[in-house]
Amino acid sequence: MKALISIDYTNDFIADDGALTTGAVGQQIESEMINITQSFIKNNEFIVFAIDAHNPLDKYHPENLLFPPHNLVGTLGQQLFGKLQQLYQQHQYSDNIYWINKRHYSAFCGTDLDLRLRERHITEIHLIGVCTDICILHTAVDAYNLGYKLVIHQNAVASFDPIGHQWALKHFQNTLGATVV
Repeated sequence: MKALISIDYTNDFIADDGALTTGAVGQQIESEMINITQSFIKNNEFIVFAIDAHNPLDKYHPENLLFPPHNLVGTLGQQLFGKLQQLYQQHQYSDNIYWINKRHYSAFCGTDLDLRLRERHITEIHLIGVCTDICILHTAVDAYNLGYKLVIHQNAVASFDPIGHQWALKHFQNTLGATVV
């Protein structure tokens, strides 16, 4: 069985005025993200929205030293971007839609994601979202270490850094044995 993990496609990472935006490169993958998500919904497959969640008062969080405040819990910046937000709202109460507020780059770190996947007998995960060389990469490495088969949708991932993006796509395939489609 397979699942889709949609990572950090939020206003703060995608919108022109987002706090830590990928801008146009992130916006260009929106239609592919919608198509993939709709396909998983149509096939009644498990979809996880693994979304960066920060508290500006958390003085212990290392990202607070690395990046400006972003994806603050409960703000417009943490909401999904564009049509993905509308799609999520239409299906958010389905048994196959799950939202994770994540504190670290990896969707597995400090969350119950592995438990949720294993209780559904999922062995293959498909990754989409941003940033290819940060949160997608860290999630993929953890998934690999946990024994999941990986599929990366190259037309549905993006990054601030074009060199990092290309490096990560090669790393997924050559080091993690992922299928890049």
